[in-house]
Amino acid sequence: MTPTSAPGSDAVLKRGWQAGFTLIELLVVVALIAIATATLSLALRDPAESQLRREADRLTALLEAARAESRASGLAVRWRPTGNEPGEQFRFEGLPRSIQLPSRWLGDPVAVSIENARVLVLGPEPLIPPQRLTLQLGRQRVLLASDGLSPFEIVESGAL
Repeated sequence: MTPTSAPGSDAVLKRGWQAGFTLIELLVVVALIAIATATLSLALRDPAESQLRREADRLTALLEAARAESRASGLAVRWRPTGNEPGEQFRFEGLPRSIQLPSRWLGDPVAVSIENARVLVLGPEPLIPPQRLTLQLGRQRVLLASDGLSPFEIVESGAL
């Protein structure tokens, strides 16, 4: 071993070791920061927003199921919010007795307002009038709409 290549000598530091981070180390740190940020953002979500989104997704599926049943059976079917009455919070009217759809929200009661009407008309015609309804829970709101031909869908959501 020569004195210039001995461990700890200045020559080894100048040739083989460079100060700084490797690309792998930087990528690992960036990945850890991304995971921590994603976890934090999920933890900080508004529970009312999550519940309202679940309720809106569920209601769109229920409305489309009732609409399909209305067309198949030829019966006029309507959906009506009933408020916070004991036992039910909304109602599907006109469905055959053999079809039982839910009549309660999954969580806290949701406030509903239907634009220009008291009920949603779901059929039996394939083309129904354009309809819009707003679901509200706390300061969060979601707008559901159908142009009469396409299915009901969430068109807008957010805080008041």
